[in-house]
Amino acid sequence: MIIRCSVGITAHNEEANIGKLLAAMLAQELETVAIIEIIVVASGCTDRTVETIQTYAAQDARIQLIVQAEREGKTSAINQFLRAAHEDICVLQSGDTLPREDSIENLVKPFANPQVGMTGAQKIPVNVPAHVVGYMSHLRLELEHQLCLEIPRLGELIAFRKVFTHLPPDVAMDEAFVEALVIKRGLDVRYAPDAVVYNMGPETLGEFIMQRRRNYAGHLHLRRKYGYRVSSLDTGRVMRIGAEEILNALRLITTLVSLALVEAFARGLGAFDYYVKGDKQVLWDIAWTTKKVEKVAGENKT
Repeated sequence: MIIRCSVGITAHNEEANIGKLLAAMLAQELETVAIIEIIVVASGCTDRTVETIQTYAAQDARIQLIVQAEREGKTSAINQFLRAAHEDICVLQSGDTLPREDSIENLVKPFANPQVGMTGAQKIPVNVPAHVVGYMSHLRLELEHQLCLEIPRLGELIAFRKVFTHLPPDVAMDEAFVEALVIKRGLDVRYAPDAVVYNMGPETLGEFIMQRRRNYAGHLHLRRKYGYRVSSLDTGRVMRIGAEEILNALRLITTLVSLALVEAFARGLGAFDYYVKGDKQVLWDIAWTTKKVEKVAGENKT
């Protein structure tokens, strides 16, 4: 059975990305899923976002444009999408992200199970981790991925059953509130790590702090007013996952140091063989443990 879905995209001055995003949506590789409509809500745009959307809408009738003259916040844009969406399964994506070619298929196909009420994609930053802030973005999302494998905390690209008509205007963390609504109705929230969404993390320390500050305040408001606690507020669990990453880092450092020492020792022996013994190692000793090659565990056999 084909699972029909409505896709909603929220955009504010996304001229640099919206064309690539719409092209990626139209090029999705789908088998059990059908994208019936793509509704883009452009809020208070002052660049060429609207013109770009109109160009794509002229090429594919599934693309619909809703223009908000003023920027009223993401929650307002989502409510516009919910009013316009015709399908029971809704996909919601931020205008500054990109899906992989199979993301919508992998995100929506779990809804074949009627108990599933919401799914979320794995977020992967495209920042080059060559500087501290870029590496922080990579590390934070890796920690979030590990957390989501235990308890989902979804965002950027989500899908949900339309079991509600709108979001309250005072909610800043919209994806987390959708989680709360879905769980309240007795449905399951699932993490779909094979549905990948690419985003750009903050490039400056100030923007990184601003983003994390905003998110934390929004989660605290959600917990205090609506009684829903996202998984990232579970300090003990987050600290445990962080400790595991620290142990992995220490193990890597220890291995690198050991590798350097062993390599230096081996080179010393090789230099002794060549310069002192005159041994060119034409006929070398056999490393017997390297003679048995097996497939990696879990690899598909052909």
